[in-house]
Amino acid sequence: SRCYVWKKSNQWLLDRGKRCWHAIIVDGHSVEELCKAFGQAKHQPTAIIAKTFKGKGISGVEDKESWHGKPLPKNMAEQVIQEIDEKIQNKKKLSPALPEEDAPVVNIRNIKMPSPPSYKVGEKWATRKAYGVALAKLGHANDRVIALDGDTKNSTFSELFKKDHPGRYIECYIAEQNMVSVAVGCATRDRTVAFASTFATFFTRAFDQIRMAAISESNINLCGSHCGVSIGEDGPSQMGLEDLCMFRAVPTATVFYPSDAVATEKAVEIAANTKGICFIRTSRPENPVIYNNNEDFHIGQAKVILKSKDDQVTVIGAGVTLHEALAAAEQLRKGDQIFFFIFYHRKGITKSVFCVLKHKIHVVWSLFIGGIGEAVCAAVVGEPGVTVSRLAVSHVPRSGKSAELLKMFGIDKDAIVQAVKVAVSKSRNAE
Repeated sequence: SRCYVWKKSNQWLLDRGKRCWHAIIVDGHSVEELCKAFGQAKHQPTAIIAKTFKGKGISGVEDKESWHGKPLPKNMAEQVIQEIDEKIQNKKKLSPALPEEDAPVVNIRNIKMPSPPSYKVGEKWATRKAYGVALAKLGHANDRVIALDGDTKNSTFSELFKKDHPGRYIECYIAEQNMVSVAVGCATRDRTVAFASTFATFFTRAFDQIRMAAISESNINLCGSHCGVSIGEDGPSQMGLEDLCMFRAVPTATVFYPSDAVATEKAVEIAANTKGICFIRTSRPENPVIYNNNEDFHIGQAKVILKSKDDQVTVIGAGVTLHEALAAAEQLRKGDQIFFFIFYHRKGITKSVFCVLKHKIHVVWSLFIGGIGEAVCAAVVGEPGVTVSRLAVSHVPRSGKSAELLKMFGIDKDAIVQAVKVAVSKSRNAE
């Protein structure tokens, strides 16, 4: 049941049916009162309300506005220092004991999967499910791997980790901001390898916590499922579209966007051993496995999926749309395009793109703002003879079947075929 708060007789009471909170009001500047309050915990919820004043004990500043974040003038600072010095009753030099290092030594470096992936090329897997399988598997490799979720464990498949390692799973419910903060706390001082998951779009609610985690040099791994319009009937409120843009803007962030189950398992393993904020983007639809189980992946590396000696166009994509590109290649049947999946770091895309971009025309599809298309544009800016066109979701989506929405927003195989034909035509006319 929900809690309702009101003020009565100068004491806060939080009603939960027949039981009330045990409320204690103290002077928040008194260490003695705070310590005493902490020792009064009862067998019911306890709320300590500490009354405080800004700038307590500083003449001319205490309980005054417009002093936050401002240095004191020199003459005023000297006076305040003198006043504080006069309040010190014991002039004896204090020598506090060093904190006891009683925490056990743990090793979270170089965590490896206990076995290679075990998928068959061609069989269909949703990358969100492959994430859950990989995470549970990683949990067997190291008992410091933990999982958190925002009450979406049956959709992100983190429930597979919970089933195998119930003591290392934290249910954070529908509180994504708190979930990221809990993950940061768990990963503090390199005590655990934390993976937190929810729908990709819900991480936008926690951008401030993610940004501050990066500034704090935290090492956390976040997985966002249900990305893009391909989630279908769940509608636009559930579609992760802005997440790529958001995480590309976060300092220290590494973005993984796997297109099949093998790449997803490799992403989980690499993320566990990568410093900073790692974001793994997973999809809802089931798509064929395209990589062999022994495929090697590295951050900043581009994978060439299809190519021929007569290629004229490079098509770049990831996730569900990569499979649309492969279907487009089959439809064209002319071998005049390269298709590859980018497994990239936002700062490492340049080298990986240039290792395969050898042609005049390059067709890219993604979100118009902040997606893979902009990452490629940044990589090829200033290069002579390079033309980039993008296919992307251009306005607020709607609910519908996955195939219908991909077609509606011009990012399905037919749209890719048409874009390739236009690119080739323009290139020939220019020549």
